[in-house]
Amino acid sequence: MNLDNYVAVSGMSGVYKVVANRSNGLVIEDLDTGKVKFAPSRQHQFTPLASIGIFTNGENETANLSEVFTSMLSNLEKTPLVDQNASKDELMNYLAAVLPDYDRDRVYPGDVKKLVKWFVFLNERGALADTETTTETSGEADDET
Repeated sequence: MNLDNYVAVSGMSGVYKVVANRSNGLVIEDLDTGKVKFAPSRQHQFTPLASIGIFTNGENETANLSEVFTSMLSNLEKTPLVDQNASKDELMNYLAAVLPDYDRDRVYPGDVKKLVKWFVFLNERGALADTETTTETSGEADDET
């Protein structure tokens, strides 16, 4: 799953697609309207989704957001998505179902809320479906060799 072109922008809700990089900010595209606008780095901070990870107890200590989203997609039928406004226990139980080895001391309910919010946002706009089929296709090609 390729999240390289998506960023979270401070002061702006949702996730945006990076269109161009300028020395004093980013040109971003609103995924809902398709409108392109400039976001100056003096007013905003940018967090690429590809750089975000969830703390785990495993040997890598973090699971990439793309890995977590892939797990959430593959478990949608078995483990229905929890509402982002669900109780703390429901949120943490959901994360345990899709990422069993998450670090229970360093991952907070607010982190899971944002995770669910971004997943729903990207999935509703088809951003995760495109990357899922690309991953499946490349995986099939590896099996044939």
